[in-house]
Amino acid sequence: MPKTSARLLSLLQARRDWPGALLAERLDVSPRTVRRDVDRLRELGYPIVAAKGPDGGYRLGAGTRLPPLLFDDEQAVALAVALRTAAATGAGIEEAAARALNTVRQVMPARLRHRIDAFQVTAVEQSGGRREPQADSGVLLALSAAVRAREELRFDYAPAGSPPRRVQPHHLVVRGSRWYLVAWDLARDDWRVFRGDRITPRTPTGPRFTPRELPGGSVAGFVTGRFRGAADEPGGSGGGGSDGSGDWPCRGEVILGLNAADVSRFARDGVVEELGQDRCRLVLGSWSWPALAATVGMFDAGIEVVGPPELTAAFGLLARRYASAADGADGV
Repeated sequence: MPKTSARLLSLLQARRDWPGALLAERLDVSPRTVRRDVDRLRELGYPIVAAKGPDGGYRLGAGTRLPPLLFDDEQAVALAVALRTAAATGAGIEEAAARALNTVRQVMPARLRHRIDAFQVTAVEQSGGRREPQADSGVLLALSAAVRAREELRFDYAPAGSPPRRVQPHHLVVRGSRWYLVAWDLARDDWRVFRGDRITPRTPTGPRFTPRELPGGSVAGFVTGRFRGAADEPGGSGGGGSDGSGDWPCRGEVILGLNAADVSRFARDGVVEELGQDRCRLVLGSWSWPALAATVGMFDAGIEVVGPPELTAAFGLLARRYASAADGADGV
C-alpha cells in the first residue's frame, strides 16, 4: 500500500468525519491525491463514504467484510502483547488469542516479529495451585450488550437451585483476573455484585430501564468497597449496602482473649488495642456479617462481641450451621 494511502487510512481511523481539504492539508498533498488514495482504499475493501458539497469530506464506514488491517509499529506491538497476556484476563479466550497472535505475526515485518518473539510471558498460578475460574466469552458479550442497551437481564446463578435472578445491569468489570457484573437486583431492591463465571443468561432480555446512580459515583470505588481485602470474593453479595467509599460494608468490634501482638499479625487492616495481658480489642471489617464473624472465629480464643447487633446475630447463625455440620444435619 502506498505511503500516502496508509497515512490516509490512519487518519480516517482516528476521527469520524474528515473534510477533504483538511485531509489534504494534514497529508501535505493535493485534493486530487486524496481522492486517488480513497479510491485505492476502496479497491482494497475499505468502506469509505464520501459527502459532496462545499463542506463535503470522508468517513470510514462499517463494511460487510473485514478488509486488510493496517497498524503502525506501536499498534502492532501493543496488539501482540495484549494477545500474549490474554490468559490473565479470565475471559476464557486463551486458544483464540493464540490463533489470532499467530495470524498477526505472520503478516508482520521481520523487525516487529523479532520484538514480539523476544516478549515471552509465563502464566503463574496463585499460591496453593488455585486457578481462577474462567468466564465464558459468550456470556461476557451478552452481559456487555445488556449493559450497553440498558435492558433488564434474567439469569441463572450458580450453584444451581436458586430462582433466576432479575437485575438491571450497570457495569461489567474485571478485578484480579475475575469478571463481575454490578447490577441492581430487582427482587432484593439493592445493589449486588455477581461473578461472571457463575452467570448463565436467559433470553430474551427484559424491558429497558433508566440507569440508577451508583453509590459513591465510582464503579471502581464501589467494587473495592464491597470486596476490600477479601481473598475470594463471593458473587451476588449485598454486603450491607456499601456506599462505595472504599470502606468495608460491615465493621464490628470484639474483645479477644489473646495478646494484642499476636492478633495484630493477622488482623489485616483491622485496629487492635491492647487491654492487658492476653486480652485485646479488635475492630475489623469484611464484606458481610457472617464473613466477619468467621474471620474473628479463626482466632483460637474466647470472643466477646461489643457490637453491632448484626455481628452478634452472625455469630448465632454460624453457631447453628457448625452445630448442624457436627451432627450431620442439613445446613442452616
